[in-house]
Amino acid sequence: MSDPAAVLHDPTSETTSEIRPRRTPPADLAGKVVALQGIGKARSSEFLDHIEDRLNRRGIETIRTEKATNARTAPIDILQRIATEAHAVVQALAD
Repeated sequence: MSDPAAVLHDPTSETTSEIRPRRTPPADLAGKVVALQGIGKARSSEFLDHIEDRLNRRGIETIRTEKATNARTAPIDILQRIATEAHAVVQALAD
């Protein structure tokens, strides 16, 4: 799953700009856990269901998290779960 044309964006909501080095994405997802985060928008679960099915068919473990609304940042407990349990994140985006 290495796509040289892929562009990664930092989805965190910061009130001030902070420059920090980007973590290198895993070269392979084999043996890794991927967090699938919904954002409280219509059909985001449908999108993540599809991604989860594809990952699971490849033997890649997933966890699901869900924000209450796309208008707010994720609660700290969700961010902590992702940080401690996942190696990568797929976040459903709005519309």
